[in-house]
Amino acid sequence: MSDFRLTGGLSDGLQRVLDMRREQHTLTAANLANANTPGYLAREIPFDELLGDTMAAAERGEAGPAPEARWMDAPSGRLDGNSVDAEREAVKMTVNSVMYNALSQGLSRHLSMLRYAASDGKS
Repeated sequence: MSDFRLTGGLSDGLQRVLDMRREQHTLTAANLANANTPGYLAREIPFDELLGDTMAAAERGEAGPAPEARWMDAPSGRLDGNSVDAEREAVKMTVNSVMYNALSQGLSRHLSMLRYAASDGKS
């Protein structure tokens, strides 16, 4: 017997990517908060590496890879060992917010289409 899922892999994949974006927001906020903490190493989620695997796993109905944050090495010129670049983190926060909003709108539209189809085209 096949496993029937109403929302399918697209909804599951979008939800997982939203979760990763939310986690990245938390990491970026922590990075910015520790911009002047000696020895603090910034962390980020490697979206480019995880995105394809996450969506493919969702299509198969599998859990997919866990989003593990990677540590970013401090630049060689920085004497305090801190790897936070405030400008880079601010850009990352902006990009992440735009991507989160786009994904949430996409998921909302997808669910709206399912709702429309389930109601036989009656809004």
